[in-house]
Amino acid sequence: MTLDLMATLHVVDDDVAAIVDAYMADPLSGPIHFGEGFRIDPAAAVAGHPFARTLMGQPWASNDLRRAAVRAAILLAQPERC
Repeated sequence: MTLDLMATLHVVDDDVAAIVDAYMADPLSGPIHFGEGFRIDPAAAVAGHPFARTLMGQPWASNDLRRAAVRAAILLAQPERC
């Protein structure tokens, strides 16, 4: 999980924030390189996280709530080494 990489400092909070920013700007942007040699597809992370996937389709959800859901999905996703 991305969260595990944060514990080892291979990934820092700014990396995760940049991924969230990229996804929010363009949900179809594709895989993103981050940290010390990792890659993640934020769209796949959101699609694989039931709460985030459901929330993103809700018109009542605020931008802050959407960002928090995307962040949770990214933290729980398994990034690839590249």
